[in-house]
Amino acid sequence: MTVLCSTHTDAKDFINDERLAGWLACARPDKQRVRELLAKSLAKEPLEPEETAALLAASDPDSTEAIFETARRLKREVYGNRIVLFAPLYIGSECVNDCRYCAFRRSNPAAVRRTLTQDEIREQLRALENKGHKRLILVFGEHPRYGPDFIAECVRTVYDFKVGHGEIRRVNINAAPMDHDGYRLVKAAGIGTYQIFQETYHHETYANIHPRGTRKADYLWRLHGVGRAMEAGCDDVGIGALFGLYDWRFEVLGLVSHARYLEESYGVGPHTISFPRLRSACGVETDWPHLVSNDDFKRLIAILRLSVPYTGLILTARERPELRREVMAFGVSQIDAGSRIELGGYTEAGDAQVMEREQFSLGDIRSLDEVLRELLQDGYLPSFCTACYRLGRTGEHFMEFAIPGFIQRYCTPNALATLTEYLVDYASPETRQLGLKAVERELAKQPDSSQKQELRGRLKRIQETDARDLYF
Repeated sequence: MTVLCSTHTDAKDFINDERLAGWLACARPDKQRVRELLAKSLAKEPLEPEETAALLAASDPDSTEAIFETARRLKREVYGNRIVLFAPLYIGSECVNDCRYCAFRRSNPAAVRRTLTQDEIREQLRALENKGHKRLILVFGEHPRYGPDFIAECVRTVYDFKVGHGEIRRVNINAAPMDHDGYRLVKAAGIGTYQIFQETYHHETYANIHPRGTRKADYLWRLHGVGRAMEAGCDDVGIGALFGLYDWRFEVLGLVSHARYLEESYGVGPHTISFPRLRSACGVETDWPHLVSNDDFKRLIAILRLSVPYTGLILTARERPELRREVMAFGVSQIDAGSRIELGGYTEAGDAQVMEREQFSLGDIRSLDEVLRELLQDGYLPSFCTACYRLGRTGEHFMEFAIPGFIQRYCTPNALATLTEYLVDYASPETRQLGLKAVERELAKQPDSSQKQELRGRLKRIQETDARDLYF
């Protein structure tokens, strides 16, 4: 249906609450139907929301095990053993919204309000680059101070700042929805993915937790935020929901519906999907009736992987280390590591979290080196690769490479190069030893070719010279 509102004259509301709820209520899949859907996923075909509802309803032990095992297999086939690493950098906590679940809401007197200056951003970058980070997501509250010009200035500051071998090669954005001109301006600054969370796709819940009179109260303006970004030339967009605000099964269908709408409307779905769980925060109520258990959380990740085979799934440091370690195997392709979400947290915070300066609490504040070492111990290939974005393999072009599986020709070699950079420049002795062995193992798996010989030469140059950023 088409809905009119004050900020846009003709925006399609493609989330039909009654239809999604009906699919969940009526789904009674037998084991044969589950097998058919899992076969479709293994064929790398995205599932329709109604098909996803059938997997959500398949809760018998045999079907549940089949869902997890198929998700593991699909993840291996599409992404191999690579895990992409990034870090968040909070720029400002000023906000005009009053979202009930957020510590940065305007009515929270306990929140510390602060916007980093460009010099303060550089100090955060110094700390991040000295740890080995190459990929950041900049996070902004919704406030007139954080318009497109300011965001673009921050992006340019990040790209321009370098320490030794350290540099940030990809800057993603988590900020409020913009109009087309705003997106064009930040795109011109060289951003990667523009990420907007709908928070909840359930209309009534959305209205209850986003008070009228605030910018965020406009459901449709937010729902179409990433669509406008794509229309304005942003190749990659990210979507997400905050699980715990409403029935987790409904939110999964909302995310899948959103992904399918983008693919049908723009020829390509979201580059990433995020699925953070509601966490405690300073000055925020704790009585939420839809909090998601660990078992259901694992299930939703596996089903998302099956429903959107080629979309990156991001698991944040909201979750505890042991759970992050478990779910990596059957769905997740990107994680943050060494994260601090206090304003100025990379230089000013100690080992403990400072809740008054955070949007929410973290479950994993281990260092980048600790997280990377655990990935190596578990047989993963940590990656800081940014090559596709700088060579134009994004949006529809990314799918042209990814769908046939050709992307593996680029991703594994580039992951090995960026991992070697980290091992040489930043790793602890223990991590370096583990990592160099992993690099040799991965090289041995590569088919003999001229590219393999070229890769060996590049890795040697990284280890023996100052040559960096050598990518295919």
